[in-house]
Amino acid sequence: MVDVQHWLSALPPGVVYLIVAAVIGVESMGVPLPGEIVLVSSALLAAAGVVEPEWVATAAAAGAIVGDSIGYAVGRRGGRPLLARLGRRFPRHLGPAQLARAEQSFARHGVWAVFFGRFVALLRILAGPLAGALHVPYRRFLLANAAGGLVWAFGTTYLLFSVGRAAEHWLKDISWAGLVVAILAGLGSTWWLRRRAHRLDTTGAADEAEPVRAGSER
Repeated sequence: MVDVQHWLSALPPGVVYLIVAAVIGVESMGVPLPGEIVLVSSALLAAAGVVEPEWVATAAAAGAIVGDSIGYAVGRRGGRPLLARLGRRFPRHLGPAQLARAEQSFARHGVWAVFFGRFVALLRILAGPLAGALHVPYRRFLLANAAGGLVWAFGTTYLLFSVGRAAEHWLKDISWAGLVVAILAGLGSTWWLRRRAHRLDTTGAADEAEPVRAGSER
């Protein structure tokens, strides 16, 4: 992530915003890219005054919403065969096991999987194509997609921006206790969303394992 941040810092702000939107957008279409790393790096650059946080967040949200919508359209047209091809192309990220877990989350939680999926790497990549392949109604998908994209983009950007600015201020005053409090407060603001998102992922895996255990008992 340090290398990404260093590379971005050498670019004009407008180019940084475009890269944020493009990387997150392509990732949301179903292609494994380091979208969250790019967002985190750009948010830290905003804390250093290199770029503006509102434009970083806006670019990230736009990339997430548009990319997911394109992924939805591609998934709706290509269906399960498309997801199978993606799995063969990216077996470590989108293999049969990952696809099964993501599909289980959709079956269990519906469009909430789209919202909370923005906070889980696996579902962040698969949410759009999988929702399209499963023929989730687009209006419901778009609402959950937009809400998740906005909360994720602005929440992540301003959390890291605030922590970075607080760190700079308190480090000057050597107020280590204040720095620790600020970091803990910032991390706590996203704890619930992260916990709920990972619960969606783990409950899907547990549901898959239950029939196996039941069968072994018989």
